[in-house]
Amino acid sequence: MPLNTDAKKNIIKKVISNQDYRDEVLVIIDEIFLDYCISFFKQVVYAKIDALGEKSDWYKKVFLNPDLPKEQIAINSGLNMKSITNAFNSSKKEVVIQASYDNYNRLQKTINDLVSNGNNFEIKLSIKFKDVAVDLTVAESLIVINTIAVKRAEIRGGMWSAVGKQVEKPLMTTLCMLFNVPFEYHVQDSNPDSFREVDFYVLSKDGKKLRTEVKLMGKGNPESADAIFARQPAIFLADKLSDKNKKQAEMLNVQWIELRNKGGYKRFQEVLNALNVPNSDLNGDLNTRLDEILKERELSGNILKKFKICK
Repeated sequence: MPLNTDAKKNIIKKVISNQDYRDEVLVIIDEIFLDYCISFFKQVVYAKIDALGEKSDWYKKVFLNPDLPKEQIAINSGLNMKSITNAFNSSKKEVVIQASYDNYNRLQKTINDLVSNGNNFEIKLSIKFKDVAVDLTVAESLIVINTIAVKRAEIRGGMWSAVGKQVEKPLMTTLCMLFNVPFEYHVQDSNPDSFREVDFYVLSKDGKKLRTEVKLMGKGNPESADAIFARQPAIFLADKLSDKNKKQAEMLNVQWIELRNKGGYKRFQEVLNALNVPNSDLNGDLNTRLDEILKERELSGNILKKFKICK
């Protein structure tokens, strides 16, 4: 799930400026989810109409069709790919299809048992698209509701993962530019294979490459921090850190920066000085300088893309 340029810029600016960036992500999640719902409901309308008069399971016939992408089949059955991969240690299409069919049959049985047990409730979806409208039974309505719930969870998980993968390196580059770290002391082009799992590195004046881990994680997420400490970074930068995380870092001689602290970005310069990385003071107002840097990075990125295309 690629983030657009404006979203990346807004998240970076908010993280460094000690603001909650999560609303930026939630807006994107909502937009993707609502767009999916509209498309999915249209498909439901046409599938139900095409199946009028038939006794076969129209939902299974259309939405669990083996010709569909495996990811789509899984979601339509009420599963996500991660659940299938973890359970069967495989993501082959035939495995996904069988797991999806099995789950769909279990879901149908659960719904039928619920409906037949005399529960005093009635849920029916009525979907209208243009001049066409269909009414879904209780069972059909619950299956559709379950599908969009699973899809929402998939979108949410994918987007938060995308934020980490797509924002953390640009965030570090922006911080380096904020404190005028010379380009040659934070360029990532010559990153060795041993740094493959490392988010970033900076170079000290004596030529030492300093592993830098970045984690946009919520407070009290010790599992994520433990994995990072296991890679023995020199610098650990996060949106939020628990007291336990900070004590772990100090015990392991890891320099930490918590950006959600008031003025937390300033600690980055203290860390640079402590590790003998060349830098200089921030020039001017933080927000103004961030706007300048993010615009500069966007322009340089566009120029690089054009250069690669021309080559």
